[in-house]
Amino acid sequence: MPLLEAREVSKRFGGLQALAGVSLSIEAGEIYGLIGPNGAGKTTFFNCLTGLVGIDAGSFVFAGAPLPPAAPHRAAERGIARTFQNIRLFPNMSVIENVMVGRHVRTRTGVFGAVFGTARARAEEREIHQRAAALLEFVGLDGRANELARSLAYGDQRRLEIARALATAPRLLALDEPAAGMNETETAGLRRLLESIRADGTTLLLIEHDVKLVMSLSDRIAVLDYGRKIAEGPAAEVRRDRAVIDAYLGQSDA
Repeated sequence: MPLLEAREVSKRFGGLQALAGVSLSIEAGEIYGLIGPNGAGKTTFFNCLTGLVGIDAGSFVFAGAPLPPAAPHRAAERGIARTFQNIRLFPNMSVIENVMVGRHVRTRTGVFGAVFGTARARAEEREIHQRAAALLEFVGLDGRANELARSLAYGDQRRLEIARALATAPRLLALDEPAAGMNETETAGLRRLLESIRADGTTLLLIEHDVKLVMSLSDRIAVLDYGRKIAEGPAAEVRRDRAVIDAYLGQSDA
């Protein structure tokens, strides 16, 4: 059984058909790339998958059960986390507090325990802090825990956003252009991090305009163009596909 199935997913914004019957399946444990030119529908697909916007037709099935439409908190509870093309941190909170926010989706303490500081609530808060610290070490930010998120360099803010997403304990991590704005050294470090995340058992869905990175990292790739899937398969096959070359890669990259 695939971890994720998109079945004929369609989404229209007024006169724009952003997604037109997109179907794909992602196996547990793989890195799956989603590429295409600007405006192809990649981020719309992410937004529909994670419940930020509703779909007009089709469905998503995750771990064998349908995903509820337009319910981001339900998607997170089910085990789908994401990052954004434009970094969305809490800039005036500390680095570790940003990660702790993500972990709260897995907490069980209610309003009473939080307000009155029950023993269970205090124990859970310690666990959240410990897990957040471990994730900061995992992404290479363990020495920056008490700094404000806004003080981090751009590449480190990307890593922090990934750590916050991992704090939700996802089965599927959807990354929207994680290498955007990174230099060559930062991109190489990101690649190692993503490989480590996959090695830990998390499935990755990756939107990325760095063709070299996504082609070398992904087990399989789907290509969108004007909201339609025009190709899918291993990277070596996709980069030779004539429709992909014409729509996105160009002769020099083929």
